[in-house]
Amino acid sequence: MKFIIEDKVFDMLPEVCFGVVVAHNIDNSANNPEIISLMEEAINSTRLKFNETKPKEHHDIQPYREAFRKMEINPNKFPCSVEALAARIVKGGTLPDINPAVNLVNAFSIKYTLPMGAHDLDSTSEDIEVRFSRSGDSFIPFGEKEPEILECCELVYAAGYHIKTRKWIWRQSDFGKVTETSKNIFFPIDGFANYNYDEVITARNEMAADLEKFFKCKVEKYYLDINNRSVKIWQ
Repeated sequence: MKFIIEDKVFDMLPEVCFGVVVAHNIDNSANNPEIISLMEEAINSTRLKFNETKPKEHHDIQPYREAFRKMEINPNKFPCSVEALAARIVKGGTLPDINPAVNLVNAFSIKYTLPMGAHDLDSTSEDIEVRFSRSGDSFIPFGEKEPEILECCELVYAAGYHIKTRKWIWRQSDFGKVTETSKNIFFPIDGFANYNYDEVITARNEMAADLEKFFKCKVEKYYLDINNRSVKIWQ
């Protein structure tokens, strides 16, 4: 299985980059108080960070909003995942305790203000791609069974015709979601080489270290950009 960035993505977003962590053979079933504590620390830091500036106006969010506008995606209607998390926290909310792996990736996402995802690798045998949507692509929203059929030319994460994330980093699908039974997980980190490269690499490395620490699992790390557009991530 490979992780592939379609060439057209770099035609539109030449500076986009991706940190990747892949964790193998984890036990995601047991509660982990240390991860909960990390998530609570990240929530408190986020409240301080956005105390005087709205998430959508913050300089760390602006590159994603600009990229959305470039792709003709309205960032007010479809905010990127980390902006949505930050806005929820600033409004007085918190993050749900879902399962240890998802809690950990959410903690790192808001800690570094980076869109980060988590996908169950056992849900597909197809390559995972960041590409523009094609005829026949379908997306199943969280908690639903009926798929949405996409029009062409929307930037997505995909595995075959199954769309894993719509509008690039807006919303993940129910297909391939990480649950307590997930064993092999793909964690992408989306950034820009000319803006937050250091944060992408730091988040990737810390995330990998914490996965090894908390789950005693095998971990692999990768980095993709315009000069490295694909990598083998699994058997």
